[in-house]
Amino acid sequence: MKSAVIVFPGSNCDRDLAVALRDVTGRAPAMVWHGESALPDDIGLIALPGGFSYGDYLRCGAISARSPIVAAVVAAAGRGVPVIGVCNGFQILTEAGLLPGALMRNSGLDFVCRDVALTVDNSQTAFTSRYEAGERISMPVAHHDGNYSADAETLDRLEGEGRVAFRYAEPVNGSARAIAGIVNAAGNVLGMMPHPERMIETGHGGTDGRRLFEGLLETVAA
Repeated sequence: MKSAVIVFPGSNCDRDLAVALRDVTGRAPAMVWHGESALPDDIGLIALPGGFSYGDYLRCGAISARSPIVAAVVAAAGRGVPVIGVCNGFQILTEAGLLPGALMRNSGLDFVCRDVALTVDNSQTAFTSRYEAGERISMPVAHHDGNYSADAETLDRLEGEGRVAFRYAEPVNGSARAIAGIVNAAGNVLGMMPHPERMIETGHGGTDGRRLFEGLLETVAA
């Protein structure tokens, strides 16, 4: 599978994502600078990494969402290309309108950096097919603005349509209904605050994140 990692000024998890994709797909992803206007041909997966793009000025992800390459990402998502945004990548996806809601300051106003327990809410998405519904897994988080917020109607719609992919199984940041990750209506765009790319080998303390990439590879290749 041909993949791409989008790199913004202030990204600091782009190499983590690149390593995870290389290990799982057997092919190094293209590293695409935010100022580019086009993605590589025949791209099969687009990943937006964590970090502090543009120093989180204005709002987290707000400036990056206006980068030239994001227009190409939006267009690719519209064609059905899978897109995953992790941490700051999730923030960018909401700012770009690919996912609803917003990521606000953590409820405790503290930066949270630790492994957290999650539950898999929907195992039928392209990103969660290697998990069991209700399964409890562990992934690290590292964010100050990970408090997922949306109006009640949007939250009800996400839950009713099975678009909540992951929930926190413990108090983390105050996210509405403990939401840790959601997908778009078409099911090909995932935004999540936890970092699956930091849990892909036993040296990381577990491999719960690896299954996300393995399941996605199977889905894309099918």
